Amino acid sequence: MAFEFKFPDIGEGLTEGEIVRWLVKEGEEIKEGQPLVEVETDKALAEIPSPRTGTILKILAKEKEIVKVGQVIVVIGEKGEALAAPPPKPSAPPPRPKSVGVVGELEEAPEEAPGVAPAARMKAEPVKLALVSEHALATPSVRALARELGVDINKVQGTGPEGRVLEKDVRQFAEGKAKPAEEKKEVKKVRKYDLYGSVERIPLRGVRRSIAKAMVKSKYTAPHVSAMDEADVTELWKIREKEKKVVEGKGIKLTILPFIIKALIAGLTEHPYLNATLDEENEEIILKKYFNIGLATDTPEGLMVPVVKNAKEKSIFELAQESAQLAEKARNRTIDLADLKGGTFTITNYGAVRGTYGTPIINYPEVAILGIGRIQDMPVARDGKVVVRKILPLSLSFDHRVVDGAEAARFLSTVIARLEDPDLILLET
Repeated sequence: MAFEFKFPDIGEGLTEGEIVRWLVKEGEEIKEGQPLVEVETDKALAEIPSPRTGTILKILAKEKEIVKVGQVIVVIGEKGEALAAPPPKPSAPPPRPKSVGVVGELEEAPEEAPGVAPAARMKAEPVKLALVSEHALATPSVRALARELGVDINKVQGTGPEGRVLEKDVRQFAEGKAKPAEEKKEVKKVRKYDLYGSVERIPLRGVRRSIAKAMVKSKYTAPHVSAMDEADVTELWKIREKEKKVVEGKGIKLTILPFIIKALIAGLTEHPYLNATLDEENEEIILKKYFNIGLATDTPEGLMVPVVKNAKEKSIFELAQESAQLAEKARNRTIDLADLKGGTFTITNYGAVRGTYGTPIINYPEVAILGIGRIQDMPVARDGKVVVRKILPLSLSFDHRVVDGAEAARFLSTVIARLEDPDLILLET
């Protein structure tokens, strides 16, 4: 018996996905567990396996189509098995004709009794039909003629002004000399230019579509406020340069990021309201006792946010290795959907592309996000002297429903204190 396979929920809260590529064809024999289709869900690519052995009878979703969870996307059965005919749609009774320009409805006149003279019908019909709305443009007398000759006036091609059906059109149709009116098909016109020149239209699909939906939801749900500050990371830079050479032989690329994650966790520990979500329905602030740090990653497809789970329990070197692996998986689209879920706080490093300050959008439903700018050599005053130091710009966006400005400033101060005194980070590791 044919089996209708419905698009499954392969991730927490998943409601829809985009068919990227079918890995099978209609008529192909498949085995249970064989990759069936490649879909994109919440920025991740996933292969959905076949739930059973059989033959692909019918593929019901096209590539690039958005499908909902629970929607039938393919039918699997035995070779040569015929698809079950869809149940006939119940025929709805024809709508009662409505009057044109008159309040209320007029019931259609009953059919004339046999034996009534055509002249009598011609005389009576105009009063009744003048108020009846039809698709074809025609005078009441022409409609009466069409009824008399048994012609469906809506199938007659009109030759009068604005396509109006004339008496001769009805008679020619009745004699079989006229062609039936063709159904008008609406053609959607897509202009490749505007008032000023040529344009290109790109469908909003895949990762970019997911990003768009997430950004709108965050921006119009959480009232965003941003706070900015700077950290002198000169000493941290020296430690990183020293340790970088030690771990290079182990295949670990050591950047400033793992140290920032450790400093961030210290700040979140002291200021737990930034490691939280807001349950609007129950009017509760949910403080997270674990630290899953999302790392906004620039990929060819768009922004993705893989999550380092239980970051507090991991060393600097472990954080360096895992963050690099997650970023690589995100860029080549092999990342698991689970690695994009469960974040409690996000870091976005636009300094990697020479950015300095920004107002990042919160990765909803988190309540804060930290933007990392480009480290620059800057002249600063130290003990009455001007010296050159390495300065790291920081931009914190937070949900003002949960976090006040003063709390956000204190949180940044805690993070900066660790970044400027790396020994504190090392002691807490």
